[in-house]
Amino acid sequence: MAINRDYRCSTQVEQALTNNPYTIDPDSGLVESARQCSSPNQDQRPAGTKFDLVVLHGISLPPGKFGGPEIEQLFTNKLDWDGHPYFNEIRGTEVSTHILIRRDGEAVQFVPFGKRAWHAGESCFRGQLACNDFSVGIELEGQDDLAYDDRQYQTLTAVLGALITAYPELSARRIAAHSDISPGRKTDPGPAFDWLRLYDGLSHELSQDKSDPQ
Repeated sequence: MAINRDYRCSTQVEQALTNNPYTIDPDSGLVESARQCSSPNQDQRPAGTKFDLVVLHGISLPPGKFGGPEIEQLFTNKLDWDGHPYFNEIRGTEVSTHILIRRDGEAVQFVPFGKRAWHAGESCFRGQLACNDFSVGIELEGQDDLAYDDRQYQTLTAVLGALITAYPELSARRIAAHSDISPGRKTDPGPAFDWLRLYDGLSHELSQDKSDPQ
């Protein structure tokens, strides 16, 4: 897969960061410009709990296949368990995420941020268990050992910038991989994910937000 290594100088990236379409209404917890696809796999966060962590995941269904309907079907309990041999390994699983970012950069929202999505499973972050209670889940369509698409980094940076702007409890220091909160059990988003690229883009996004006269 061809990757634009000179992404800092990319006109397309600069435009995506400067003109962020992914604004968030803090009250509804919905992302403007994201396609809405409501998941039944959600519930209320524990009373008094604020979410202050973002967990990044990687997913493909079946493994290594991109662009199909299977991920959305999984998150909405509509997956045909007999549609692929791999699905037997996850048969009956009820999971979700707040945001899915497709290979082409499309953002799909399944759960409002104020609600608890079922994405982390057994997990711990800095001594705090049950990360679903206090986290936002973002799934990237991909796999551990394959470079993520340029458009996914653009959307991810924009969505994270909008989240940090809308919810002051969140920060760039509170972003973790699924493998960080579930070591030994999960490996995603894997070594193919470029953390330096993310933080470089996020720094730019947040500086743009602060300089916006609005």
